[in-house]
Amino acid sequence: MRRRLINSTLAVVLVVIAVFGISLVIVETRTIESSAQESVKSEAVRLVSIVDSRLVGGERVESEVLSEQITDDRYARIEIPGRPAIEIGERPAGGVIVATEPGEQGVLVRVEESRSTVSREVGRTLLVILAVALLAVIAAVFLAVRQANRLTAPLTDLAETAERLGSGDPRPRHRRYGVPELDRVADVLDSSAERIARMLTAERRLAADASHQLRTPLTALSMRLEEITLTDEPETVKEEATIALAQVERLTDVVQRLLTNSRDPKSSSAVTFDLDEVIKQQIEEWRPASRSEGRAIVRSGKQGLRAVGTPGAVAQVLATLIENSLMHGDGTVALRTRVTGNQAVVEVTDEGPGVPPDLGARVFERTVSGRNSTGLGLAVARDLAEADGGRLELLQANPPVFALFLSREAEGSDSHG
Repeated sequence: MRRRLINSTLAVVLVVIAVFGISLVIVETRTIESSAQESVKSEAVRLVSIVDSRLVGGERVESEVLSEQITDDRYARIEIPGRPAIEIGERPAGGVIVATEPGEQGVLVRVEESRSTVSREVGRTLLVILAVALLAVIAAVFLAVRQANRLTAPLTDLAETAERLGSGDPRPRHRRYGVPELDRVADVLDSSAERIARMLTAERRLAADASHQLRTPLTALSMRLEEITLTDEPETVKEEATIALAQVERLTDVVQRLLTNSRDPKSSSAVTFDLDEVIKQQIEEWRPASRSEGRAIVRSGKQGLRAVGTPGAVAQVLATLIENSLMHGDGTVALRTRVTGNQAVVEVTDEGPGVPPDLGARVFERTVSGRNSTGLGLAVARDLAEADGGRLELLQANPPVFALFLSREAEGSDSHG
């Protein structure tokens, strides 16, 4: 493209120079010839005037006197009636420019000048025109190269940006070039880079969230299956298998929830559900894990609460809080339900050291962890709670008290237990 721009610019300049140069040469040649003709004629008129005035005054008319009135490169012949012709200068050979002028006393003056003088003048004019044309071509080449660089450099840069996008580097460059069309392409590439970056971030976040969210139900399911393999009692096997199937169903719900959130984070599947059932389910799921560590999971507080939310998401939030208590805490894990205003609250606490002071409210940020964990659990749990209009808060750091706030169904529909 760079070569094409230079060649096209030079072609235009050469056409312009050819058209105007040839016209200028023709005009200048005619002007020089006309000027030479006028000069020769003017000299003939002057000689006639001088000769007539001398003849009238009775003065001598000789070549010595008249030779001072004519230029050295011209030839003059003066014919006076009854006298020999007077010649001044050398008669030029070849082509000449001639001017003949009669006088009042019968005098005839003829002045000649060689055409070589005109040719030399035309040659000098041609040299000047060619020099100007050459300078114009050099200037055109310089401007063409500069313009080509101005256009091709941004195109090369845009091609590199597109190649970077294709290689998986979605960082926008925010470069502009002062050319509206190229700046428009740069805007589109930057917008595409930002969209690709958001998509990659969302995919990585989905992968991380899925990895973390699926680990908890898979761990609980694995424990149930171990319980089945360790017992020979049909009733126990049946009970554990029933619980395992429920966990598989919840696992499916977790996967569906993650996919839904990845497509539309604002979507909600909130319904009115029995909060006691979800809490009971989680206590049963995590009881084997707590027993293996010699710890207990207990529940207290108000019962018969019906909350508004997604049961699977609420179960996952509680599972995250219980798992954190078992992993980072100590002693008994306690779940307490209460009512505040029009909200149902589930508090999860343990007897461990709690949240370190340097973390504080940052405990809900991604990658922030008090120990060697991923730091995703509480962040994902908070997102799940907020997706259905609830919230997850750290009410107390030591001992740790995490509270899940959910919208509550109208009081008239509550049951007591």
